[in-house]
Amino acid sequence: MNRAIQRGAKRIAILGGGLAGVTAAWQLAQRERAQGDVDVTLFEASPRLGGIIETVHRDGFTIDCGPDGWVTEKPWARELARELGLHGKLIPSLDAGRVTYIVSGGKLVPIPDAMRMMVPTDLAALDASPLFSAEAKQAYAAEPGRAEELKQSAPDRDESIAQFVERHFGTEVLTKIAAPLLSGIFGGDVAKLSVRAVMPVFVRMEREHGSLILAMQATTQLTSCDEKPTIFTSLTAGTGALIDRMKSELPPHWLRLNTGVTSLNREGNQWQVRPKGENHSFDAVMIALPAHVTRLLVAPLSPRMAELLAMDASSAVIAALAFTQHFELPRGFGFLVPSGKSSSLLAATFVDQKFLERIPENSRLLRAFFGGANAQTIAAMPDEEIAALALSELAKILGPLPTPAFSIVRRWPNSLPQYEVGHLDRISELEDLVHQQPNLWLLGNAYHGVGIPDLIRDSRAAARELLDPQITSK
Repeated sequence: MNRAIQRGAKRIAILGGGLAGVTAAWQLAQRERAQGDVDVTLFEASPRLGGIIETVHRDGFTIDCGPDGWVTEKPWARELARELGLHGKLIPSLDAGRVTYIVSGGKLVPIPDAMRMMVPTDLAALDASPLFSAEAKQAYAAEPGRAEELKQSAPDRDESIAQFVERHFGTEVLTKIAAPLLSGIFGGDVAKLSVRAVMPVFVRMEREHGSLILAMQATTQLTSCDEKPTIFTSLTAGTGALIDRMKSELPPHWLRLNTGVTSLNREGNQWQVRPKGENHSFDAVMIALPAHVTRLLVAPLSPRMAELLAMDASSAVIAALAFTQHFELPRGFGFLVPSGKSSSLLAATFVDQKFLERIPENSRLLRAFFGGANAQTIAAMPDEEIAALALSELAKILGPLPTPAFSIVRRWPNSLPQYEVGHLDRISELEDLVHQQPNLWLLGNAYHGVGIPDLIRDSRAAARELLDPQITSK
């Protein structure tokens, strides 16, 4: 039986039931459980929570349909997992066999050892690599000697990732490794993406050291091999376990699935939230929707807010192929495909070589990613055709593959907002305008990071600030 709402309880609407919205709701539920002075309604237009966080369990396979884990060095997902009682379910990536390949000349060429993104910590490791030409290797070798020049010439304004990488290492490094790596995360154009928003750590390295290679070497020397965590972390039951566990701790009457909100406005000291054919009043609203949807809702409140939310977003299509027979794969986590190559793939993951406990014995699990310019065309195809295309494209690179036992296809339209040059300034202005709207918060991957830990950090901080205005999370 639902407990009656305590008189004077703060009524809060959360619009959107992806990771950001569910995390905010869970954080508020901790307060409701302790003090009973919070009442939340979470509106989600689809029939399920989680957004692109979804895990399918079928015939002994654990298949993540969106992100399959998170970057370990960002602590916020791990902290939440522990609070949810999932600490014993955390699993590290299999870094002992960690190799990522770049498709070059129709073949898989490993990214050299001791690389962080496009920056090597060991120049000697580049010598034997067939990935780079002699000219690119020379550009790498010369970069430490240019440290003071690079430090002095670092621009005061934002610039694109392409400009940043080319200044340090040249065009070949940009096209062969930096662009594929960033496209695999953002599905975007490195000529437009903001280096300050997407790679702030590297910008700080340039300011402090000039040379990224010298900065990376200094960082590596401070951390012994025994202290280094694995690159990625996940959960034995997949990333969807985060959503499942949080949902289990939410009051059921808080959830309104299959209920999208069509308009939002403020009357007096109340927010009016209108799903189709309904009208509800709330003390506070947290919008955890994609930027293009949020833009429509806030346009009547502030045309400038809507203008600042007008950002490009790329789409993704994922095809998971489950095989019930074992076959050989190259050692490693998977591969990336530079743009302009013959394959329509963006990337692929050798899932069972990245994390344990993903497959039954003597099986294999591959995930193929389509994105960028191809995504919309491919998304319009039936599931069976997408799975067949994925198998064909994988076979071109990996060699003949058996017929999958089954496949799972997911389309994630406009799921990856593009942090283009000037993003941080636009978001700063946007947040100033949001502050002028009483008890309104914007959450999600359009603002301060697209990864699972980033969304968890921002959503929990916003919920705490809502409950205690003395806390400043923005």
